[in-house]
Amino acid sequence: MQVKFLKLNGMKKVFLFFVVIAISTQLKAQESESAEPFFKKENIFTGGSLDLGFGNQSTTLGISPFIGYSFNKYIDFAVSPGINYISMRDYNEVGDKLRQTIYGPGCFVRLFPVKFLFAQAQYEFNLMKIRYIYPSGVDEKYQSDSHSLLVGGGIASGRDFNGQKSYYYFSIMWDIGESMNSPYKDGLQRALPIIRAGYNIALFQGRQRQSESGERRRGRYRD
Repeated sequence: MQVKFLKLNGMKKVFLFFVVIAISTQLKAQESESAEPFFKKENIFTGGSLDLGFGNQSTTLGISPFIGYSFNKYIDFAVSPGINYISMRDYNEVGDKLRQTIYGPGCFVRLFPVKFLFAQAQYEFNLMKIRYIYPSGVDEKYQSDSHSLLVGGGIASGRDFNGQKSYYYFSIMWDIGESMNSPYKDGLQRALPIIRAGYNIALFQGRQRQSESGERRRGRYRD
């Protein structure tokens, strides 16, 4: 087996495009609401996802915790390390098998045009431990790495546009990067669907709701 070498080319530009959209949107919001603080701890969220991927000759299983920040009602950004196990057969020739354990850092941007639908771009740097099994049963072990850019979308169970809210989500993405080592592509470099389901947990919401409730009561008393 030959370990394929990495190509980056335009995939970083695509992810940077999403990041620029997030930052520019936040800056415009700050201009229109200059009294609002730039950072609010109630906008911090955490959570995690389970990763499932299936193809004709492949299976993917994994877990990806994350912690992030909601810039505004349309944009979330998070840091998301993860670990995955991927099994493929007929990778280079009929009867062979490929086993990969993948781990490493990542980050994603989610764009919510409406509160129950989102588009997502996720960058991952994957460190890989690879076991290649020839049709004869002889195996070899390698180590490699790759850069992946996953793009897709999903549905959410009800992200609150008036403030962060915990919710379930389901997404499907594909690796549009050009890395020949991508764990999300088969032996013919066809992108495999990556299915992720998880839960987004809003933090520090109790105090925010108490504060908002107190402000409403004070408003009624003043009236």
